[in-house]
Amino acid sequence: MFKIKKQLSKLYTSSVLGNLSLTGAWVAILAARGYSLVEIGIAETVFHITSLIFEIPSGVLADVFGRKKMLIVSAIMHMIANVIMIMSDNLFMVCLSIAFMALTYNFSSGSGDALAYDSLKLARQESRFEKYESNQLIIYRLCSGISTLCAGFALTIGHKIAYGADIIMCAAQIAVLSSLREVYAVAPNNNVPLGKRLISCFRESFAFIKEVRKAIGLMLCNSFVGAVDILLLFFLQAKLPEKGIHEWGLGIALLFMEMGGIVGSRLILKLPKISYKLIFAISTSLVLTGFIAEHSPLYWIMALGGFIAAVGDDALQVRTNAILQDMFPSEQRATLTSVESFSFSVIMIVLSPLAGFVFTYW
Repeated sequence: MFKIKKQLSKLYTSSVLGNLSLTGAWVAILAARGYSLVEIGIAETVFHITSLIFEIPSGVLADVFGRKKMLIVSAIMHMIANVIMIMSDNLFMVCLSIAFMALTYNFSSGSGDALAYDSLKLARQESRFEKYESNQLIIYRLCSGISTLCAGFALTIGHKIAYGADIIMCAAQIAVLSSLREVYAVAPNNNVPLGKRLISCFRESFAFIKEVRKAIGLMLCNSFVGAVDILLLFFLQAKLPEKGIHEWGLGIALLFMEMGGIVGSRLILKLPKISYKLIFAISTSLVLTGFIAEHSPLYWIMALGGFIAAVGDDALQVRTNAILQDMFPSEQRATLTSVESFSFSVIMIVLSPLAGFVFTYW
């Protein structure tokens, strides 16, 4: 008998291990190592170029070879990224590490949600996915907040030890992922040549997108709001100290901003009947409020703006993902979820270098 609670618990545990680290405030760490905001913006651009190239192929691989396998590959990519960052002594190596970190997200983004949704579908509990997505975003925000709270500690012990600790967390995550049950929407037909299976998955996924254009609209709306929020929180890691916040207070401020996402992801569950257009309008307004607050001379107003932006971002994220997963056919679920991440990367590639200049000179 399939035990859905056990399956979801393992996915939650994997998320904790994958997101909890001493290097969550990587922008602050790079800034402390002497890299400028423009250079950090370049590294962020490399992240999204990598995502742009590998996001959809990683989703196809998950649909063809299995979501569990790709989650394990994701953890391995994370370990490699940490090793390279430990060895890094120039911008090229930093960017290489960031590229492997992008692969970490590529191989997990579509795989995790697809495995969770189809597991719930197998248990006939698809309606619980929005709550699952909310819980995952809470884990992400809480772990990110705790990780950034450790910013001062990470700077004290040095980036090499901090990234070394992350390698241990990756090893523990692989152990948890190995115990997951693989769930296929349709059992793979090994008699069909591998190349044909991969091409078929690509073709059917894009046929769906062409037919159901509403899905692309939802992806772009969600990606735009998320991109502005993510960039805001990234660059606030470096901007808050410039406005006079004490080193001990930086981690607390970053944790506070991440808590906004928890509020947003829980609040949206209380509003099941509110229209998507209204949710998008409110979320966009909240994120833009955060962007405006970033230009305040007072660091506490900047932090409050980051909190407000996170509320809007995660509220929209939960609702969008739930709607999309209900629309996606199971056979291409990971691929289509990766298309959403792909759209996010496209937007980030445009905004990241621009944000570097805006947050530096404006």
